[in-house]
Amino acid sequence: MILRPALLLLIFFAILSLLYAQTATVEMIQIPPGQFLMGSNDGPADERPAHKVELPAFYIDRLPVTNARFAAFLNAVGPVNSKGENLFDVDDNDARIHKKGGKWVADAGSDSHPVVEVSWAGARDYCAWAGKRLPTEAEWEKAARGTDSRKYPWGNSLPDKSRGQFNTGYNQTAPVDSFLKGASPYGVLDLTGNAWEWVSSAYMSYPYNSKDGREDLTPGPVRGTRGGGHDSPAEEITTTQRGRNLSRNFRSGHHNIGFRCAR
Repeated sequence: MILRPALLLLIFFAILSLLYAQTATVEMIQIPPGQFLMGSNDGPADERPAHKVELPAFYIDRLPVTNARFAAFLNAVGPVNSKGENLFDVDDNDARIHKKGGKWVADAGSDSHPVVEVSWAGARDYCAWAGKRLPTEAEWEKAARGTDSRKYPWGNSLPDKSRGQFNTGYNQTAPVDSFLKGASPYGVLDLTGNAWEWVSSAYMSYPYNSKDGREDLTPGPVRGTRGGGHDSPAEEITTTQRGRNLSRNFRSGHHNIGFRCAR
C-alpha cells in the first residue's frame, strides 16, 4: 500500500507532537550539595529525631507534573504498564484526565492543575519516561526548606492563601504556578498544599538513611508523601510533614496526591 503525501505528513506531525510532549523543556532547579537538617524534634513522632543529612547536588522540577503532561504520558504508555501495575485510576470520579476520540486529554480548565489519581508506580514510570526519577524524601525536604531549618518553604511566617492552596474543599486544586510567594529558598514552587507529592522513599522511621532499603524501588512498602494537599489544614503543609494520616495505597491513585520529578 502506498501512502499519500498528505497522510504521510499527518503521521509525521503526529509523531513530532508526541515526541515534543515527552521532551519539551520542563524547568528544573539545581539544589546545591551539602548538609541540611531533616525532620523536627517538636513535631509529630514520625518527624523525629531531627538529624543532619548530607546530599550531593541534584535537580528537581520547579513545578509539579500537571494533568496536561501526564495525559501525554498516557498517550505514549497507557494506564497500565507491562508488569500489570496500575499507573492511573482512569475510572475514578476524581480523575481529571479522560479518553476522548481515542486520545487521553486533560479535562477542560484542568490542564495546568497538578495531576492526581496517579499511583506511586505511575509517578515512578512517568519520571523514567521523561528521563528523570522521583526525588527521595531527603531531596524533597532539602528543596523545600533549604539549610536554615525553616518551617515552611518561604520561611517561618504563618501560611496564607497567597502562598499555597490548602484548607479548601474536596478536589479544589489550583494551577501549579499560582503561588509565587510560596517559593522555597531555591525557587521551587507549589511544595505546600495543592497536592501531596509521592517520593521514591519507603515510609520508614528516622533517621533517614538511603542505604537501609528505603530507596529500593521494588513495589511493596508504603511510600512517602510530602507537602500537604488542597484539603490539608495549615499544620500539614510544613516542610517536615510526612503524611502519617494520609490514605496512600501505593497501588492506586488518590484525589490529593500528585508528584514531581528529580534528576
